[in-house]
Amino acid sequence: MNGTQETTRMSAKKSEAEIVREYGPFGEGGVHGVTFDGKLVWFARDGELVAFDPEAERVVERHAVPADAGTAFDGENLYQLGGGEILVIRPADGRVLRKIPAPGKGADSGMAYADGHLWVGQYRAAKIHQIDVNTGEIVKTLSSDRFVTGVSFAEGALWHGVSGGDEPPELRRLRADGTVEEVWAVAGATQIAGIESDGQTGERRAFWCAGEGGKVRLVRRKAALAGGRGSA
Repeated sequence: MNGTQETTRMSAKKSEAEIVREYGPFGEGGVHGVTFDGKLVWFARDGELVAFDPEAERVVERHAVPADAGTAFDGENLYQLGGGEILVIRPADGRVLRKIPAPGKGADSGMAYADGHLWVGQYRAAKIHQIDVNTGEIVKTLSSDRFVTGVSFAEGALWHGVSGGDEPPELRRLRADGTVEEVWAVAGATQIAGIESDGQTGERRAFWCAGEGGKVRLVRRKAALAGGRGSA
């Protein structure tokens, strides 16, 4: 494996988070990867990539592509994990522009884009790979102490979801060296799959999260709602 490998170490500020909005269920089957283009929430649902308008609360686009794990957006195109590949997709019509080899060769989970790289999670391997968006080459690998689900990049920091085991699902913010800097324990959820920042900053930040029952949820840290601060 190319690149460097670092292990996450727990030294984190812990907070509680809650589900502030819930959408769906979106038909049969689960919701997997989630991303946000500033207006539409895109999510993977088995053999299709779906665009959902949260303001209008309706599905506005569906593209038939392999879509069984993480989804990302680079400001122009979508990236979708399907089998052992990452598909680069034009949002307007669902055309697959090119393909990149996925680091987990089909055992991948979440995905996020930042600064010319994709961050790709591996669920059971409990790893996150930073890869070159053009070649798929692994640049760096972080290891977690829990199963890795969704991955997001917000305000210069990498976040990822964790699920599985006897502990409740969490959202975690990492330092560059992989140290867990912040943890949100998500009340009211039994599973978190894909995650993506809603684009807000600081105390107002929330995450779109795919969860059980084919639903998409908006999750925010409880402290951000206290005293009327950061209310939706």
